[in-house]
Amino acid sequence: MNLLPLLPITILFIFLVHRVFQSLKFKLPPGPYPWPVIGNLNKLKPNQIHISYFELSQIYGPIISVWFASNLDVVVSNAELAKEVLKDKDQHLANRHRTGPISIMTKNGKDLIWADYGPHYVKVRKICTLELFSPKRIEAFRPIREEEVRIMIESIFKDCIDPKNHGKSLVLRKYLGPLAFNHVSRLVFAQRFENKDGVMNKQLLEFKALVANEFKSKRILGFNEFFWRLNWMSRLQSNTFSKYLARREKFIQDIIEEHIVEGKKSGVAKHHFVNTLFSLKKEYDLSEDTIKVLPWGMVTAGMDTIAIAAEWAMANIIKNPEVQQKAQLELDHVIGLDRVMVESDISNLPYLQCVVKEALRLHPPTPMLLPHRASANVKLGGYDIPKGTNVHVNAWAIGRDKMVWKDPLKFRPERFIEEEIDVKGHDFRVLPFGAGRRICPAIQLSMNLVTSMLGHLLHQFNWKLANGMQPEEIDMEEALGLVMYMKTPLQAVPIARLPSHLYKCVTENI
Repeated sequence: MNLLPLLPITILFIFLVHRVFQSLKFKLPPGPYPWPVIGNLNKLKPNQIHISYFELSQIYGPIISVWFASNLDVVVSNAELAKEVLKDKDQHLANRHRTGPISIMTKNGKDLIWADYGPHYVKVRKICTLELFSPKRIEAFRPIREEEVRIMIESIFKDCIDPKNHGKSLVLRKYLGPLAFNHVSRLVFAQRFENKDGVMNKQLLEFKALVANEFKSKRILGFNEFFWRLNWMSRLQSNTFSKYLARREKFIQDIIEEHIVEGKKSGVAKHHFVNTLFSLKKEYDLSEDTIKVLPWGMVTAGMDTIAIAAEWAMANIIKNPEVQQKAQLELDHVIGLDRVMVESDISNLPYLQCVVKEALRLHPPTPMLLPHRASANVKLGGYDIPKGTNVHVNAWAIGRDKMVWKDPLKFRPERFIEEEIDVKGHDFRVLPFGAGRRICPAIQLSMNLVTSMLGHLLHQFNWKLANGMQPEEIDMEEALGLVMYMKTPLQAVPIARLPSHLYKCVTENI
């Protein structure tokens, strides 16, 4: 007897039974009715999922249920509910949802970012806070940040005075990306993977290939696991995935061994995060897995977010010429035209700080933050959230909430002068770094670097659009990958505004 025709009916029956059970046992948040097998995937735009959630919230309210096949996700889209998730009910919502690929890549959460909340998370966060992100460490790493910014500025200056580039636009991402990557690689591994002139070594080429492969694997294998009928695809790709993991471990091990050999030759080991982890291995009972996956997570997390935050900020500045003019007036008043900005100037540049905050309000690099997972049944907004549910905070939607912000789509840094609004996790109206137990530990370092980047770009150059292009023509469409980047890379014409000798970077630490 051929039972194959009964398979769709069986699947539908199981789905309906599951839905009836859920509706009887729990009062779930409202949301679109899910289809069998696919759930609500038909309602979501893959590359703009934060916008899909926002549009659904306009129909069903600020807390919604969304089904990925048979997996329940809950999304909150206002400040009050974000406070419930990230502070009031944080104790039961501090775990992470790890897809199969992420579990494998992080050795089942042996890193910081994807670890469940517990003794391991508390331990590695303490190490990161003390060794990378404490005020003392941030100040100690200041010369590295300033040097990388100066290298970027010199590179832009060389290209803008090149006769063949006269009047032509430069792609800002080309300069912002290497700065962010080299900065974080120097903190974690104490080395640049390219020289001052932008020539890449073999390690950088390998690293870029590894990151590209990791993103592709997470996306494909993570999608497959939602559907049991696609599991065979994951099995077919498992061999390729295993080869990738072996390459990644070899990459990290090679760097570790290089530093060990160098330390033995010179008698002095460079201070960097990997060496620190080795020195603390016994004190904190760190496993080999943690020592390998934790640095990798630090680099991949910090590599794109800084550059993307700076690119969005520059796009809004160029789109609003009055903002550029006002920021430059402040920079000229505080710094003058006979020296370049240093990080200690930031405290005297309140408008520039507000420009950064406004850019983060409109364009948080991770618009949905990272997923929280309920470790127990919990109530949110009067609704039941079953244990195991993935809970998302739509920081992008919260930053554009017309009930909270006047003219929410307008780029207006002055709003942060008119009212003191914290962006470091204490005010739930703007959450670029999250809040609560899972707040980003690198907030101050990130703010310092992005503010310094913008300050140098605006103090040392005027920025305009090429070929008569009008500010309103800048393409501000978003695309969501690992982070939310500009779909069309920003291009603009820089015009130097300081004496030429101030664009020379003397590298002392490379």
